[in-house]
Amino acid sequence: MTQLAAPYTRADVERIVRSVLQKHLHAGQPPQSRRNPLVVNISARHVHLTQEHVEILFGKGAQLEPHKWLYQEGYYAAKQTVAVLGPRRRMLPEVRVLGPCRKASQVELAFTDGISLGIDLPVRLSGDHHDTPGCVLMGPKGVVELTSGVIRAMRHVHMGPADIEYYGVKDGDQMHLRVVSRGCTTTLEELVVRYEPTVKLEVHLDTDEGNAIDLEHATSVELFKPSTCACKKG
Repeated sequence: MTQLAAPYTRADVERIVRSVLQKHLHAGQPPQSRRNPLVVNISARHVHLTQEHVEILFGKGAQLEPHKWLYQEGYYAAKQTVAVLGPRRRMLPEVRVLGPCRKASQVELAFTDGISLGIDLPVRLSGDHHDTPGCVLMGPKGVVELTSGVIRAMRHVHMGPADIEYYGVKDGDQMHLRVVSRGCTTTLEELVVRYEPTVKLEVHLDTDEGNAIDLEHATSVELFKPSTCACKKG
């Protein structure tokens, strides 16, 4: 019997089981028909860092360490957290860093976070830093002052090839999301399609949006094109 070097966490087990189930469900199907179920997740406040900034904040030679694997393969919430400081001399302590590292550091906050910090958050797609404010990040070993890159993430949906074909959309298009929760129906408009060949179908909302639609108790979610009346169920 093979012995594990370390015990699996609950997140590891869930990820492995999901992967095995998907392989069985997709067995014998052509690649273009291998669709993933529609998943809607809340993307809480978080920080993306460059390797340079990781070492400034956490010490020379420091590397991001996975704490919990996210729904998209290869992405994780790191063990490391930072404090985010705004112009009102208020801060958000222990904001989670997400990995892996990026080419540019970025802070993604909810609208109410911006009010607390005194930052007028522009709504941007991840990676779009034009005309965005900065902030100060504080770690256990150092401080980084960002001159830009603090945003409220535009609501969006990640799609792979099969999803693009199924919904009849392309990268950059906009869709609507209808959510039914405890008898209350809410439609969120203008979700931007973000296409990547290897991603799974997933909608990202921020904390304020998720709370407003009571996503935790949702009984039905439907994704559809603005020009259509009939909805495509996930």
